[in-house]
Amino acid sequence: MSHTPHELHEEFPDKAEKISALKQSNAHFARLADEYHVLNRQVHRAETNVEPMETLAETELRKRRAALKDEIWSMLNH
Repeated sequence: MSHTPHELHEEFPDKAEKISALKQSNAHFARLADEYHVLNRQVHRAETNVEPMETLAETELRKRRAALKDEIWSMLNH
């Protein structure tokens, strides 16, 4: 388990400019990016025991974050 935040610009460093542009021009993408950021912070706080939670709840957050990341990746490649 990694305790490093998974920010979008770090996950997709070669897509950083496109991420910024899509956040400005595409409301759906901006909402997905915001939701990803919120989930990512929740996972990070759980992993570092700042806000501990049940293992199952943490796993569900990770799954939701991964699903968002997949959708974001899809949008970045179109």
